[in-house]
Amino acid sequence: MTDLKFEQKRSLSRLEAADQLTALAAMLREGGDAELELAGGTLSLRVPDDLRGEMEIEVGDGQIELEIEFKWPTTPRRRPAPQRAAAGTEKAPRRKSAAAAKRSATKAP
Repeated sequence: MTDLKFEQKRSLSRLEAADQLTALAAMLREGGDAELELAGGTLSLRVPDDLRGEMEIEVGDGQIELEIEFKWPTTPRRRPAPQRAAAGTEKAPRRKSAAAAKRSATKAP
């Protein structure tokens, strides 16, 4: 079941359509909380960094239909936290023993 659905159908000039797409592009570019001006009001949306997009073009019955669709989850996806080694399990750099250091120092080319 849909939580919310808004649909608007009206005739537009080519310039009005371009203005709507420009406003939508600006909203997507900004991300975060965005507002989209619609006839009769404003729709506020939270736009995440990652979206799913779809473009569909149908030609038939004497007309062309272009659909652009973006989808994202209503709840933010959490990125997995980077894995860290457990405390005390990290290996310390190996040190040469005093005897090994002395042997290295006495082996001159």
